[in-house]
Amino acid sequence: MCRIFLFLFLIILTESNARSHDKTAVKINFHEMSLQRLTALRALMASQPTALAAYIIPTADAHNSEYIAPVDARREWISGFTGSAGTAVVTSSAALVWTDGRYYTQFQQEADMSLWTLMKQSLPDTPTIESWLASNLTAGSVVGVDPHTFTRDQWTPLQTALTKASMQLTPVQTNLIDEVRTQMGDPPPKRPNNDIIALPVQYTGKSAGQKISELRQKMVEKKVSALVITALDEVAYTLNLRGSDIEYNPVFFSYLIITPAAVQLFVNGSMADAVTSQLRAELAHISVLPYTQVLQHLQALAKELSTTGDGKHSIWLSSDASEAIHRAAAGVDVLKTPLNLISEVSPVSLMKLVKNDVELEGFRQCHIRDGIAVIRLFKWLHDQIDAGATVTEIQASDKLLEFRKDESDFMGPSFSTIPGAGPNGAIIHYSPSRDGPQKIIEKNDMFLLDSGGQYKDGTTDITRTRHMGKPTAEQKSAFTRVLKGQIMVGSALFPQGVKGNVLDSFARHSLWEVGLDYAHGTGHGVGHFLNVHEGPSGVSWRPYPHDPGLKPGQILSNEPGFYKVGEFGIRHEDLVEIIKITKDSKHPKAATLVGDYDGRGVLGFNTLTLVPHQKECIDVNMLTDFELSYINAYHARVLDTVGVILQQRGLNQDLQWLQRECAPMRRD
Repeated sequence: MCRIFLFLFLIILTESNARSHDKTAVKINFHEMSLQRLTALRALMASQPTALAAYIIPTADAHNSEYIAPVDARREWISGFTGSAGTAVVTSSAALVWTDGRYYTQFQQEADMSLWTLMKQSLPDTPTIESWLASNLTAGSVVGVDPHTFTRDQWTPLQTALTKASMQLTPVQTNLIDEVRTQMGDPPPKRPNNDIIALPVQYTGKSAGQKISELRQKMVEKKVSALVITALDEVAYTLNLRGSDIEYNPVFFSYLIITPAAVQLFVNGSMADAVTSQLRAELAHISVLPYTQVLQHLQALAKELSTTGDGKHSIWLSSDASEAIHRAAAGVDVLKTPLNLISEVSPVSLMKLVKNDVELEGFRQCHIRDGIAVIRLFKWLHDQIDAGATVTEIQASDKLLEFRKDESDFMGPSFSTIPGAGPNGAIIHYSPSRDGPQKIIEKNDMFLLDSGGQYKDGTTDITRTRHMGKPTAEQKSAFTRVLKGQIMVGSALFPQGVKGNVLDSFARHSLWEVGLDYAHGTGHGVGHFLNVHEGPSGVSWRPYPHDPGLKPGQILSNEPGFYKVGEFGIRHEDLVEIIKITKDSKHPKAATLVGDYDGRGVLGFNTLTLVPHQKECIDVNMLTDFELSYINAYHARVLDTVGVILQQRGLNQDLQWLQRECAPMRRD
């Protein structure tokens, strides 16, 4: 034990002295820093009351958020890998990160590959974390994880697998990464506590009081005594409130507990008068408690319910809630017999999945305004590069933000813009650094721009790929094949209730015909002025575990791609609205319908995104007659919808550029 703390002291002293030196002093290089952090973590693992053979560090906060605040960026700190998805496992001799195909290239660029091993979880022969631990640790080993950062859905199968291998999974209440950071003089930043704003019913279409009433009715049907809401976007949706505690996501750190008699909101600090006034006006009568007291309150609630009535009380919470929340709600530490829990998909998740008429109209309107901003950016970018000006990826991103700020109800980007020029376009979730050398967008570059906006009436997410000069035959072929996949999904008809994964192969069909593919899903759900990635539905080769089946009123992305590492990337992304289709619908395949799937109903997509594709990159001879008609009709719709607004606003040069971009294509 003394040797452990002596070693930690020497690490702290080393980093403290390094910070005190002036700029001419020798700095600890990246390898040494990574090694020091791993060594300090391993020392702390060994010093636990029961020594840990492995410690798991997910990319997660206490709310299972996809994107996290800097205070929760523990996997990033220990590994150096900044991608938004991945789980690290550290043992006494190994350090590994499991992540998906979006991040393989990025991981290899950011992490110290002499210390870290990339586990490519998209590949079928890559072992799962459970199987790797069972195969590489000895019987009797103890694996630790912070239960606040692991969901019940993650905890249970891992615990089962380790138990089967004669190993133990143990909750480590104090996060070891936070502890190591503090010991090394680099403590985590404070948890954000930004202002909460009210979103009026003119945008939400339904009052907070009505939503709570509907949830209480579901509680009656489920025969539960309390509903615990832990996902930040679900709390925000239920109460018609928004925040900014996580960058790009209009949410705030909170928990919500609904019982038949009370609604309790756990947040840091107090709320503004305007917020409380709207809640009262919408008949949402809530009490506000400190954020840090939620576990204590749940334990007290469990104790109370266990001693009242017939002893059959239960609490409903999402299986995506943390293991720590599950344990507190069950009263694991305060009851001899834990309370019964119903742990399944959240009713709020299913409620906000299907947008109401006001939300859907908001999505349509904000996509018109967002399309204007993106069109203006591409016109400006081509003008600059054609004139020989120097434009970097970050300058293009900043200019797009400037154009978006011109649009009404714009609240900020919906994620960090991905402006990948040339080989950077092949890094699926590329994020350029503002420090150091900047990549200039060259005349011979394929430029992939994936961006989105948060508006009070909706959320956007769009990718367009454009060549700044003349594309090669290979680039045109790949561009066209990706476009054919997007058209195949966008024009598809399918039965109501099917899972999103059945549509995935449509997007890949043209690529698969020549042995090409892409290492990410085809579509994700989108929140209404909420998270740009929203479950529980999506389109991927892997089924979404809680996908209830596709229904009218859902919003999904349609985004196939192709990436040639080291050269270029191509992705076409639209947001689409699921709509009912009959023979009389305005849909390119409606007239050919002869049935309705035996009464299940026919669904299709209405594309919300309104930005043209670059015609110079399309090989018209690769398109079928239907596909050519489809893309021409789409471009005509873009021009008809956006062009009139450009004209009204006096943006005549942008209008002229759009007219050229949307002119019909014909075969040679």
